[in-house]
Amino acid sequence: MEVIHVKGGTYCIDLEEAYVPFYKINDRDIVLLDTGYIDDRDRLESVIEKHDFNLKGIITSHCHPDHIANNQYFKEKYNCIIAAPEFEAHLCSSFINLKSLCSSITLAEIKKQYWYMLFETDVYISDKQEGINFCGVDFKIVHIPGHSSAQICIITPDNVCYVADALVSYELLGYTKITYGYILTKDLKSKLKLLDLECDKYVVAHKGIYDEITKLTTDNIEFYKHSAVKIYESIKGRMTMEEIVKASSSSFGIKLSNIYKYDLVSRMLGSYVDYLNETGKIREVIDDGFRKYERNEECSVIA
Repeated sequence: MEVIHVKGGTYCIDLEEAYVPFYKINDRDIVLLDTGYIDDRDRLESVIEKHDFNLKGIITSHCHPDHIANNQYFKEKYNCIIAAPEFEAHLCSSFINLKSLCSSITLAEIKKQYWYMLFETDVYISDKQEGINFCGVDFKIVHIPGHSSAQICIITPDNVCYVADALVSYELLGYTKITYGYILTKDLKSKLKLLDLECDKYVVAHKGIYDEITKLTTDNIEFYKHSAVKIYESIKGRMTMEEIVKASSSSFGIKLSNIYKYDLVSRMLGSYVDYLNETGKIREVIDDGFRKYERNEECSVIA
């Protein structure tokens, strides 16, 4: 089923690896919540045109490639407007700004690999806003930074919460090796914040629809902590970040087959190393001119 009815005027487009929600303003006009990855373009277009939808606007939850890849394309094709978290919108306003998000690769490579991440934002959502009137519809906003710098939850008028990537589904937890968080300490706090929500339905981008998310949230947190323990246990003596990447990748069964995968895995693991460092489980030292990490044996492993 390519379109799933969630509740009232809230629906999801079922893509191969994600749900892209939308809200029906009326029989034709819709607001998309994110626009998927670049490979999702044809399928999204097909649904829009098959149902004769008029795409009025896009609300972006956060600016990762699998959530914004078709923003600018749809804006130009359907003459729609785009709302996005202010800080992340600025990141995607130019390749130079985007370089700060992808600091480990060159500007030339960013232009080659991530050309589709640039888009023009019409409505900026500040980190103080708790709601937005967009295309004549009132959406509630919940700020959940951590997975990205300024990710938001979007609650439709049907009291359906799109949690984006604040959580992953049980399906994904069942086969994924590690999940990403930009700043894990913030992400864990944001996950706990979800427990205070009282919505009728919850849509997880990757990839589920739930009546309640208490257990899912707890299990996501435990998955994070389990991953952190595995990385902690891969640190033997004093190790550089590159040594930790190699050892941890082996522990998770991840093959570093090319420079792009290495860069992605390195960023993912780096967030866990930062978390271990911030929580006192490991410490940084300078050893013969190299920055290295070692276990802090005085501190217990993650509870």
